[in-house]
Amino acid sequence: MAKNNYTDDCTDVVCSVDYAFKRIGGKYKGRILWNLSNKNILRYGELRKTLMDVTPKMLTQTLRELEEDELVSRKVYHEVPPKVEYSLTDIGMELIPFINHLKEWGDKQRLKEKIVEKAL
Repeated sequence: MAKNNYTDDCTDVVCSVDYAFKRIGGKYKGRILWNLSNKNILRYGELRKTLMDVTPKMLTQTLRELEEDELVSRKVYHEVPPKVEYSLTDIGMELIPFINHLKEWGDKQRLKEKIVEKAL
């Protein structure tokens, strides 16, 4: 029987949890995926406005990584001025329920922190 490289306990070097976070981890990837899920299609400039703290270089790099990982689709229109639209792929759409769950968890934690800060 062939040895399975994936384990449930995540003790191996490249476990499924590491694999998942390498694809969606980082400061901007989750936010890009979330914004695309809310709007379906966004142009580069629209994404830039939703992520006010990102530099153009970082946004371009992050979008390229998401495209390489087949989470985001990039459609180029050959016109002047150039028009590029980004949308989620089917694989990217699969992540949205999990990102939504993380958002809800984050909302609860932020609310708890506010309550604690007010009590102090």
